[in-house]
Amino acid sequence: MAKKTTKTSSPVLPDPTEIIEEILAKYPNKVAKKRSKSIVINDPEEKSEVQANVRTIPGIITQRGCCYAGCKGVVLGPTRDIVNITHGPIGCGFYSWLTRRNQTDPGPEGENYMPYCFSTDMQDSNIVFGGEKKLAQAIREAYQIFNPHAIAIFSTCPIGLIGDDVHSVAKEMKAELGINVFGFSCEGYKGVSQSAGHHIANNKIFSNVVGLDDTIRDGKYRVNLLGEYNIGGDAFVLEKYFEELGINLVATYSGNSSIHDFENSHTVDLNMVMCHRSINYIAEMMEIKYGVPWFKVNFIGAEATAKSLRKIAEYFEDEEMKAKVEEIIAREMLEVEKALKEVKPKTEGKLAMMFVGGSRAHHYQELFTEMGMETVSAGYEFAHRDDYEGRHVLPNLKVDADSRNIEELDVQKDEAKYRQELADKKAGLVEKGYTFSDYDGMMPEMKKNALVIDDISHWEAEKIIEFYKPAIFCAGIKEKYVIQKYGVPLKQLHSYDYGGPYAGFKGAINFYNEISRMVSATIWSKLKAPWKNEPVLVGKFADAPY
Repeated sequence: MAKKTTKTSSPVLPDPTEIIEEILAKYPNKVAKKRSKSIVINDPEEKSEVQANVRTIPGIITQRGCCYAGCKGVVLGPTRDIVNITHGPIGCGFYSWLTRRNQTDPGPEGENYMPYCFSTDMQDSNIVFGGEKKLAQAIREAYQIFNPHAIAIFSTCPIGLIGDDVHSVAKEMKAELGINVFGFSCEGYKGVSQSAGHHIANNKIFSNVVGLDDTIRDGKYRVNLLGEYNIGGDAFVLEKYFEELGINLVATYSGNSSIHDFENSHTVDLNMVMCHRSINYIAEMMEIKYGVPWFKVNFIGAEATAKSLRKIAEYFEDEEMKAKVEEIIAREMLEVEKALKEVKPKTEGKLAMMFVGGSRAHHYQELFTEMGMETVSAGYEFAHRDDYEGRHVLPNLKVDADSRNIEELDVQKDEAKYRQELADKKAGLVEKGYTFSDYDGMMPEMKKNALVIDDISHWEAEKIIEFYKPAIFCAGIKEKYVIQKYGVPLKQLHSYDYGGPYAGFKGAINFYNEISRMVSATIWSKLKAPWKNEPVLVGKFADAPY
């Protein structure tokens, strides 16, 4: 097996062809053929193509979550004042209950339902005789106890199988209670991953919530931040920057946010997209209907934060704001440089891997680069090809049967609410070379020979750990303890373990210190997996026809 060096300052990484062949040799022929398209050696010049958004192969232990998890747990879960009712068995509700450490500030209203787990707790008899009456009663009960502004219903797998019509129940309850009640057909089996749930959530929020409040809020400039979920307090950090710049942050989708913010979010001057895969749908639909432009930002990493703040100021063409941005950057970078000076001797030259969702496997490479660490392998759980290769591939993507399960909204221009002045502003900036509605993806920014793996399995993770011997592995809770038994520290980038915030300049410093401690700890090299000293059962894939 090829050996790696402990420091990879070269723009070209070691060729991982040998380890890919070893990984694929373990699979049956048909499985190996399919997986080979999702395990690629990066080449920015040749623009490597990766297979993504396809079904996980049965029997492979995947990192993925389900459609319900993406809809309820990711997109709607961080919104504090919607009573989110899981229509299904209690286990599904418990699974999506406070698992991501989303934080919020209830403000003067004090409405915060995030600490609660709402479920219809479907039993065997409900599966046999139907659960619509039970759902209606649960909605009434939630309204009587909490008197919320809105109630959302989330279908789980059994609900789709027995045919309960959550949308009909929502319509009846909306008329009966006089509040906004809406449902999501986000059964876990829809789509190939939680990405389908993101899309379904975006569609329903857009059609049932966005545009209900036309009030123009105070402030010279108004913006939305899309795809920021306030894990560990990230949104709190970013809100302070916007406030200092005199920008009114109307809505964050969905960290530290309120349904009132969503209702009013179409009145802004700009949409900024953080997590591309979870929220780009709303950005696109809002531009078509209301004329609000959007562009991609990244507040993970000090340099990335500075770049994003400058881009915002350039968009508004405000000299005072531009000067304020430079003042913030100069002030904050003093602390950043001080922190880097302390941690770099411990981190420089060490290797990192990242297999997480959204845009995180891309964004966090900024932080590791700042620390002098090299990302040798990365991938997503639920990405599409445009997340890897950039949005230029969108016209060539084919819609498969799984994607057709998701409703495509027919969004039209709203003649009364469309902001033509914003469309004109965008056109003028484009002429000057300003980019909108674009994302170059993760792979163009990774080095040649970096190993890109979509929907990585445990087997594949074990083999690349043996090959690269990384200093740190970033993934989620399902991978955490297996990876640590290999003597490699794992940092959760879904929920940050007990750390954070990691966004903005202050967050970057927190991350530097956290990673420095983890890669410097000697305990990991002393850990021995139980199977190293005890007999193990060895299995083999049966190369049976499918």
